[in-house]
Amino acid sequence: MQRRALALFSGGLDSILAAKIIQNQGIDILAINFTSPFFGSSPENSSVSIAARYASIYEIPFRSIALGNDYLEMLKNPVHGYGSGLNPCIDCKSFMLRHTKKLMDELKADFIITGEVIGQRPMSQRKDTMRIIERDSGLDGLLLRPLSARFLKETIPEMEGWVRRDELPAIKGRGRKDQMLLAAKLGIDDFPGPGGGCLLAEESYIPKVKDLLSHQPAPVIRDFELLRTGRHFRISENCKAIVGRDCNENDRLHSLIAKGETILRWPDGSSPIVLVTGKPLATDLIQAGRILLRYTRFPRHLVCSLSANRDGETLKIEVMNDIGEDELESFRVSLFKAAPCLRSE
Repeated sequence: MQRRALALFSGGLDSILAAKIIQNQGIDILAINFTSPFFGSSPENSSVSIAARYASIYEIPFRSIALGNDYLEMLKNPVHGYGSGLNPCIDCKSFMLRHTKKLMDELKADFIITGEVIGQRPMSQRKDTMRIIERDSGLDGLLLRPLSARFLKETIPEMEGWVRRDELPAIKGRGRKDQMLLAAKLGIDDFPGPGGGCLLAEESYIPKVKDLLSHQPAPVIRDFELLRTGRHFRISENCKAIVGRDCNENDRLHSLIAKGETILRWPDGSSPIVLVTGKPLATDLIQAGRILLRYTRFPRHLVCSLSANRDGETLKIEVMNDIGEDELESFRVSLFKAAPCLRSE
């Protein structure tokens, strides 16, 4: 009887190696890739496209699953806390594994594998936290980490002989030498370089998340997707101005606009657009317009006519191009000004 394993699959080298090692032992593998606004290098090059590409190259069957608002609830109050930024690594991995466990009956899977390596990540890939993740995900004995398995307690797949433990590698630590040697042995010569990872650990992204959580008690996935685009300015407690940096970002802001939100632009010249979120007052729209004009060539200290489009209706507003650099920076959502994340202790 052929056994089946579900593999948590990011498309990175470790997840490729783990899947191929177990596949080469005669196990049927299905790669499971979770997506969210926090995984992937850019809105145009998301983690699902990366993972799908490498799954296809190495002939690993693949399924993508988008994380939803229940993931955001975990993000706001992770049981095991955050890493160096707002990255809830232990809770995040447990969350994905619990969701994968729910698929086991439907997909007729016997166990789950990951590409985790002992000592590679300081928070979630220590022996003690790996045991916590296994416990919290309800996968005692059914979670196999092939790359470091020989340093860990024997799992049911190994005890039952579905997987030959003595043929598994013994890799640990932050270095990549052993993975590179194993990749060459397995004929894996195309894979993404290290880096990227979770945006919740990136300094430029963390202030935007803190600002959102501080001003919006019930954010949804789309709100976090917006954080990946444009320059962000907090113009009042109720609304924010997001300035597109180029045509691609202008298009993305248009695609993400929600009912009741406003798009500002200078219709008579080359202009970024500004998406004004929340419920702006007239004074907020003026402030957003002043910020917009800072990124145009409209002459300083003159009044400009801007268009404001909301739900298909357009009106004109008159705005003076007079904002200075210090005032502009006072509105910018930055590393040093972001309000603390709302989180119950």
